[in-house]
Amino acid sequence: MNAAWRTIRSYILWQHERGTLHYDIMVTLILIFIFASPYWINFNDKPVPRNPHLTDVVVTPDTQGGLLYEISAAAVSPGDDGSVRDQLLRIIEPISGAVSIIKYDPVFDGKGKVQSYRVWVKREE
Repeated sequence: MNAAWRTIRSYILWQHERGTLHYDIMVTLILIFIFASPYWINFNDKPVPRNPHLTDVVVTPDTQGGLLYEISAAAVSPGDDGSVRDQLLRIIEPISGAVSIIKYDPVFDGKGKVQSYRVWVKREE
């Protein structure tokens, strides 16, 4: 029993020379742990889900050198043209700074309900 404890102690303290049987056993055990442990141990190392912006704003460059924003209709309450423009501007300005709205178009789903707004803006200089 004393010899077994000495062997375990020598493994823990890494006292074996390279190329010996005990050294190869230690390296093999380490490799088994590295490659097999993710199957049995939950390390909770999954990527954090990326939460989109609260107003679901998607920004893309347009062909004229401006920016095209697509904003979810849930972020804008329906109203007349002026109030919709003001709401869209309040959503866009914190993202891109001082801009002016060139035009906006509602995007409808199959049932005719407004799904989102496409907004073309130009940066103010």
